Amino acid sequence: MSRFGNIGHRLHTGELSVDFVGRRKLWVAISGIILLAAVLGLGIRGLNLGIEFKGGDIYTITKPGLTVSQAQDAANKVTGDTSSQVQTATSSAGRQITIQINSSENVPAAKGTVELAANLGIPPNQIQNQISTQSIGASWGKDISQKALYGLIAFMVLVTLYLAIAFEWRLAVAALVALIHDLLITIGVYALLGFTVTSGTVIGFLTVLGYSLYDTVVVFDGLKDATKKLTSQTRITYSEAANRSLNGTLVRSINTTVLALLPVAALLFIGGGLLGAGTLNDISLALFVGLSAGAYSSICVATPLVAWLKEKQPEYQALTRKVMQRRAADAKAQAEGRTVPSDRDSQDADNQDADGDPRDDLPVGSGTGAIRRQPTNRSRSDRRSTGKRK
Repeated sequence: MSRFGNIGHRLHTGELSVDFVGRRKLWVAISGIILLAAVLGLGIRGLNLGIEFKGGDIYTITKPGLTVSQAQDAANKVTGDTSSQVQTATSSAGRQITIQINSSENVPAAKGTVELAANLGIPPNQIQNQISTQSIGASWGKDISQKALYGLIAFMVLVTLYLAIAFEWRLAVAALVALIHDLLITIGVYALLGFTVTSGTVIGFLTVLGYSLYDTVVVFDGLKDATKKLTSQTRITYSEAANRSLNGTLVRSINTTVLALLPVAALLFIGGGLLGAGTLNDISLALFVGLSAGAYSSICVATPLVAWLKEKQPEYQALTRKVMQRRAADAKAQAEGRTVPSDRDSQDADNQDADGDPRDDLPVGSGTGAIRRQPTNRSRSDRRSTGKRK
């Protein structure tokens, strides 16, 4: 077994534990700082909306030997700034370069075509053969934004209803908070770094929500099993059981996230960065940021929030008091030199009823450490008669 696999086994069996739930204040502080930076970036800088949302013109140039830097310099002379976007593309006609100029630059398509041709050294009689123009209205981007918003609202409502039915409302609230957390961080990164928001970015945003929810549901499913019949024992509190369950699924969550990030990173750094595939870059960037935030939120935001909400319930407050009283009694007995029941003895006591028989209300693998025990078989000598053999 590899070293990482050994760590994963120890986390799953409880030999090794990271106190994620107990450090909820630390995670709240970290998330608060990140979200504050995201909100400030969104409020001060705003999103850099692409041509699909603002409207404008796309110039496709097929001049042989033209480089991206040359096209960028020519576009900057037309707009007077560096707001234009230049990308390379490959089609059946060969290698092409596209220049996007937003409508806010107030450059008419006819004027932009003539000035680009002059700056690139294209003869007037070759303009129609080497430069093609496509105009995009801002109404198309507005329509896309509205549909994306409607889809997001419908998604949130359906997710909340499903989790409330499959689990309970507290877990649904925690999952919803984690989704909003991931979405705000992803949007904030775009605002802070000035990445362009395109239609591909919107697709990436909506896809991120599904990945984030999947990771959260995996953790919640283990949490549901781990806290079943928890109030029937006095060894651990709800927060401790939640943390134990989270550690048990930690390696699976990390593996899932890493495997999801590998192809996304390939699209982002190779497909988008090296090959210059603009649409792939837009989608993969949103996915990369969102998946990373989703892995963090499912572990450090959703589960600690669930534990905090559940600890507000009277039955779990009473459980916490019983656990603390029992630990205080054990500590007192140990200080006085009296024998303190071992963990196995305490576990056996919790799994037996008043008559000393095994209890049936604690299932195997409940996550509380309880193991359903069968009555110990008597040895052959115990079953023999005390009389002499004949």
